Amino acid sequence: MCVLKTTGLVRLAVCNTPHERLRILYAKILEVLEDIPKNGTYRKYTEQIINEKLGMVKAEPDVQKLEDQLQGGQLEEVILQADHELNLARKMVQ
Repeated sequence: MCVLKTTGLVRLAVCNTPHERLRILYAKILEVLEDIPKNGTYRKYTEQIINEKLGMVKAEPDVQKLEDQLQGGQLEEVILQADHELNLARKMVQ
């Protein structure tokens, strides 16, 4: 699992289950996107990106390799980005 004790980043705690957390966040994003019209540009491109990232998370069990594939920094940073995307998707629906 995760052997990090700290991310080295202020106010960003280590996630002990990054794969699970990302799968949950990506699934929630995809669920929210279903409320946006199919031909909507935001939905179209966000779905594509999230599905690609979700595929990487499901396929790569190694944390370091997954970080390299996602190119978003540490997985904790990727989780934060996914959380922000979920919040944005919810705002787009309103």
